[in-house]
Amino acid sequence: MALEKGIAGLVSDFIAAGRPSARAKSIDDRRSGYVASTVLAGETETRVQVEDITLEGMTFRLFSPQNASGDLPALIYYHGGCFISGGFDTHDKQLRQLAFYSGCRVVAVQYRLAPEHRWPAAHDDAQSGADIVWKNAEKLGIDGKRITFAGDSAGGHLALVTALRLKAAATWQPAQLVLIYPMLDATAYFDSYTFNGSDYVITREALLSGYEMYLGDTDRLLPDVSPLWRDDFSGLPPVHIITAEFDPLCDEGEALCKHMTEQGVTCTCSQYQGVIHGFFQLAGISQSAKDAIRDVAARVARI
Repeated sequence: MALEKGIAGLVSDFIAAGRPSARAKSIDDRRSGYVASTVLAGETETRVQVEDITLEGMTFRLFSPQNASGDLPALIYYHGGCFISGGFDTHDKQLRQLAFYSGCRVVAVQYRLAPEHRWPAAHDDAQSGADIVWKNAEKLGIDGKRITFAGDSAGGHLALVTALRLKAAATWQPAQLVLIYPMLDATAYFDSYTFNGSDYVITREALLSGYEMYLGDTDRLLPDVSPLWRDDFSGLPPVHIITAEFDPLCDEGEALCKHMTEQGVTCTCSQYQGVIHGFFQLAGISQSAKDAIRDVAARVARI
């Protein structure tokens, strides 16, 4: 399928600029560029309440519907950014929209980033953040039995691995997972890394350089590093995966759905056509992004 019009313009500009190398940019430039891209995320939803809170030494951003009361379903959200960038500012608009359209509370988890903090810092923070939210559910106005884990890209990876760690610990589990074009395979095994790896803004090089800065010499096939290849999915709650047609990660998202289904997990997958990695943050120029945000919000509300 052809690229959506707004996204086609981004891709054309990227190619015309000579396909700038992610590795040639400093970490500060990559982070500031990510923040600058939020201009493409659409309007800022103001019909929600937003506050930064600190619990047990971790900082969270809590998004709630206006005049919310009582214990609501909640979404614990892990931002993307290839383990090296991203945070509250890069995902504020999407999370405001998710809180508004779902009528639920959304909790953004801030985790440590590479290269300052390498493996397994982000994974440990992701699990700690989920445990803290669950333990403080009543204080936060959250129904602890109706929590969804979600995340995009590196955040989708962290949502999945956190659920697997909690399952192994036999403590608690979310009610469902929503994984938005998750990073799943640090070996870059699948063909979409080649077919979609050069032209579509978020390139093979951008993704793999993020893994490199975070993982260093860590074995790429460790279960928590490349969770796609795990054989212990059985027992997870229902999972929904979102993939993008022109994403280097498209094939591995589809493969995860197959692997999970084979292992007895209730898993569904939606591939959005005409879009690229990162489209979930492009609601200012992409109808698919608007549709995906409302779909995720509806899934959170149904729990």
